[in-house]
Amino acid sequence: MNTEVEVVVTGVGAVTCHGAGADTLWRAMTAAGVRRPERPADPLARMDLPLINLVPDLGPDPVPAAERATRFASRAAAEALADARHDAASLRACRTAVVLGSCMGEPGPNERGRGRGVHGDGFDWTPPFRLAGRLASELGVFGPVHDIANACAAGGYALGIAADLIRAGEADVVIAGGSDAYSRVALGCFNRLGAVDPERCRPFESDRAGTVFAEGAGILVVESAAHAEARGVRPALRLSGTAWSCDAGHPTAPEADGEQIVRAMRQAVGDAPETVGCVIPHGTGTRLNDVLESRALHQVFGPRAARVPVYSLKALLGHAGGASAALGAVAAALILRHGSVPANVPLKDQDPECEVLLPQGAAVPLPPSRRRVLVNAYGFGGNNASLVLAGGEDR
Repeated sequence: MNTEVEVVVTGVGAVTCHGAGADTLWRAMTAAGVRRPERPADPLARMDLPLINLVPDLGPDPVPAAERATRFASRAAAEALADARHDAASLRACRTAVVLGSCMGEPGPNERGRGRGVHGDGFDWTPPFRLAGRLASELGVFGPVHDIANACAAGGYALGIAADLIRAGEADVVIAGGSDAYSRVALGCFNRLGAVDPERCRPFESDRAGTVFAEGAGILVVESAAHAEARGVRPALRLSGTAWSCDAGHPTAPEADGEQIVRAMRQAVGDAPETVGCVIPHGTGTRLNDVLESRALHQVFGPRAARVPVYSLKALLGHAGGASAALGAVAAALILRHGSVPANVPLKDQDPECEVLLPQGAAVPLPPSRRRVLVNAYGFGGNNASLVLAGGEDR
């Protein structure tokens, strides 16, 4: 693998509970516009389902027969490709890969199909992890295609694999990110774990009570700088660091010492932690995660940790599962493009154990010397991923 190959981001796309489009996401970020979560209307559910931040009606679908997560990924990918100035011909002319992360894939057919099987067992199973294949087929892409299922870190792993494919010379362009949609099984399981906040997702607040699920997709077009420049695109953003690690100590909880979380962050940040101007944390709103991540940031950044602006994306969107890290990367790209860290959703009372800077009321400019954004993602099974996006001035 050639680690000297420069990996760049040429396009981004997003679908969230605020609607379709990266511009829509940025407007929500700059307005701190929280959507109140709602209960999904599911006639098949046999329980009072917890709250979820659902994606609103997006109008005509480009893939009408597809399930929700596939439709979200398709719409976000179309935006990202247009942003990158790619079309069907340019994708066919190069080695293009697709790598998508998801917690649940497409669980809808299996959840709806229980008791309706045709094979005599009462259950006709459909493989749920087929998002990448569906998107590749839709785009006419015949290169490497990977579905990643590393729980809530899946979108982060997908972007790391995208960078590796480019550095290894296996692809010129990778359409990478994550997508997740409503699953009553996932909601029911988290509810039984007592991990769902009955109000909303409130990372780093003293009285936070868990997370709130969300639907959505984040897609980035990642390619080698040489390939982008050869087709006349001089990208302003680089995927300058990717790393992952695994606690492997508990099925759902991170290790109390945060050693592997710190390891992934340090590897992604590299030798210049002082150039990081913003952190988009995993920040789920669960009691343990927010404290451990806050402490880990202090280990990585030292005394400066309390002065590094943290933008809590899940406070705005909820927890989009396997899409959350990819949406974090889209948000990082927008912060770098606009040169400022938006004010967070207002905190009522920050937890004193979470000693991080969450800008309130006004945006914080990114100095030219600190145009790098760290994105963290953690998942069940101890899966940890960290990414760093860098702006044009940091070359």
